Amino acid sequence: MITWLKENIGTIIALIAVIAVIALIVKSIVKDKKQGRSTCGSNCAHCANAGMCHSHDPKKQ
Repeated sequence: MITWLKENIGTIIALIAVIAVIALIVKSIVKDKKQGRSTCGSNCAHCANAGMCHSHDPKKQ
């Protein structure tokens, strides 16, 4: 078991780093969603789905 770990330590460290980056991205997206921010960039002028994803109710803005 120790030999296998020694042979694959680089792969294991890279995998942990990738998982950590993905977790931070997901955490950021969830945080933004809870705060009502959009992940699309909010340039609705050129978006075909502008009426579907953003509310046009002035009370919510």
